Amino acid sequence: MDGDCPPGPAGDEAIRRLHRVLAAQKAAFAAQPYPSAAERRARLRALREQLCRHQDRLVEAMCADFGYRSPSESKMFDLLASVLAIDHLSARLKRWMKPSRRRPELLFRTNGLAVHYQPKGVVGVIVPWNFPIYLAVGPLAAALAAGNRVMVKMPEAAPATARAFARLIAEAFAEHDVAVVETPADTPGAFTALPFDHLVFTGSPATGRAVMAAAAANLTPVTLELGGKSPAIVCPGYPVAEAARRVMHGKGSNCGQICVAPDYVLVHRPQAEAFAAAAIGQFHHLFPAEAGDRTTVANDGQLARLQAMLADARAKGATIRPCAPYDPLRDGRRMPVHLILGGTAEMTVLREEIFGPLLPVIPYDTLDEAIAFVMARQRPLALYCFSRDRAEVRDLLARTQSGGVTVNDWGWHVVNHDAPFGGIGGSGMGSYHGIEGFQALSHARTVFTRRRFFPIDLFCPPYGSPIQRLVLRLFLGKADPALAAASTQGETGWTTTSS
Repeated sequence: MDGDCPPGPAGDEAIRRLHRVLAAQKAAFAAQPYPSAAERRARLRALREQLCRHQDRLVEAMCADFGYRSPSESKMFDLLASVLAIDHLSARLKRWMKPSRRRPELLFRTNGLAVHYQPKGVVGVIVPWNFPIYLAVGPLAAALAAGNRVMVKMPEAAPATARAFARLIAEAFAEHDVAVVETPADTPGAFTALPFDHLVFTGSPATGRAVMAAAAANLTPVTLELGGKSPAIVCPGYPVAEAARRVMHGKGSNCGQICVAPDYVLVHRPQAEAFAAAAIGQFHHLFPAEAGDRTTVANDGQLARLQAMLADARAKGATIRPCAPYDPLRDGRRMPVHLILGGTAEMTVLREEIFGPLLPVIPYDTLDEAIAFVMARQRPLALYCFSRDRAEVRDLLARTQSGGVTVNDWGWHVVNHDAPFGGIGGSGMGSYHGIEGFQALSHARTVFTRRRFFPIDLFCPPYGSPIQRLVLRLFLGKADPALAAASTQGETGWTTTSS
């Protein structure tokens, strides 16, 4: 483990529990390393039932942790999305568990070749605070579908949700199958230092580097979902009001605290002002003040970070347009989306992931210019393209890179669970969701079966038999005589002998 144990019995006991639970889960896996499809489905069903039973308690807990979180957003984004993920896995895992037949090389034709997907063992899951249920349940359900035991570390910034989730898990699962654990504040790396068989982390790129470094000590494979500056590109001619509605839905939901929220929007210069006006109008339509159902910035630290970004942009010449009246002293963390016009590259808001309700609106003159702007930065977790021209969309997809894409909307590729979800480059590595998630949390074990009468001895020594020479000539062809002569004369520095 990295760092010393903290003073006091609470910290010591937390550390001891981490190791005790890991040992119990490894022992349980050793005793039953390949749960049946029925057993895996039963675990997924138990998880689903608990989420539904405890839904109101979970919604209340998330609201308490945020200061205020829209109950509708909690149920749609955290609970409904979790249930959809579980249902998708339950319906398909039996088929995914079957060995995948592969075609042997021509030389080995008639023999058997297959890939068996085995559980890895114990999977660790590190959960962020912004979607603390969905981002716990998604990896947890995928790990259970793959036949693993799971240890879940909930976020310290969401203590009420962590307690509620721990309770529902403890009611349904033995600790040696699934456990929610805590780590002492003084040793946050104690969890990542454990010798898991796989580790799934969702969070910031800076913390992701630390997680990966700690996992490397045990050669633990990792799946990292890290976010980044996900752009929205509004192509010339696309209806501005419709694009503004979709972007503002993404930026206003959960107060913009979403890893795949549109981070900034690129708009054709003649339409930029119209987009800004439409965005303000759409915010009022989607999040009316009289409804009072708008999620707040999660905590004072996040609010201070966002206010510093605004101050930096204002000081460097940007124009700030709040989409609704906002006074930090009066409204506190109930922050509306703020449009930032006239942004420049040196501003923090265009250099760092925003993760909140700030939206730079950046005009461009040509699509080539917009694409160059995106590609000059870290590859994002998501990209949003607004266009009704199929050729234009194909061109954008071919010339950009991102973890995923939604065309003519935002974010919906994430909750379609038959497709993988993950980042690329600085926005993450590895995927979960769909069969790719099942495979990522399984070991792909190749099994070659030699048939009884296959003449395998033809490939054994002593070498130089006629059949071996024939096979080599058939697949390798003839060597270049000039190169052979050069090597014999020492021009390459190699010493060769002829067989």
